[in-house]
Amino acid sequence: MKILDVGCGANKYEGAIGLDNNPRTAADIIHDLGEFPYPFADNEFDLVVSNHVVEHVPDVMAFVTELHRITRHGGTIKLLTPHYTNPDWANDPTHRNHINSFTFNTFLADRQVFDFYTEVQLKLVDRHTSLLGLWKALGIQFLVNTDRKWPSMRFLRKFWEHYLSNICRGKELRFEFEVVKSAATIPEHSNI
Repeated sequence: MKILDVGCGANKYEGAIGLDNNPRTAADIIHDLGEFPYPFADNEFDLVVSNHVVEHVPDVMAFVTELHRITRHGGTIKLLTPHYTNPDWANDPTHRNHINSFTFNTFLADRQVFDFYTEVQLKLVDRHTSLLGLWKALGIQFLVNTDRKWPSMRFLRKFWEHYLSNICRGKELRFEFEVVKSAATIPEHSNI
């Protein structure tokens, strides 16, 4: 399995190639994460991991598009990011993007608001929201995440995001996506 850790910082994912724009990190390759394309071939990776990076990049759409390009069809993209209501979000002046549970829906075929934004398609495998300690202890985090096991309970996540998240504040969001590519973009030598 070929793994890429985008924005690896000092804590590179075990067994991964590290990509970061800061030479003082554990990166194997130094590259500005806002400049595209990244120095990798199409469909090169089985797994792309990016922890606490998407909130920093100048263009979220271009970033996800680039991760999609370098990940093979059926491969996995994992993103970890602070929820936009996390009180610590404002402590880092390099944060640019506010992310919530539905930010990446534009890449999901069955959840797009506007289908003309992008050709990139992802399939949501998992989405987990962690909440600040008090709300976790009171069971709110459990309720928000019930759609992970029971998709029909998705309304609880939506209700929390729309009406309660500014009170019962979020901490982090963890996304896992399967990369979906058209037959035209899958290499001929692929077994898929």
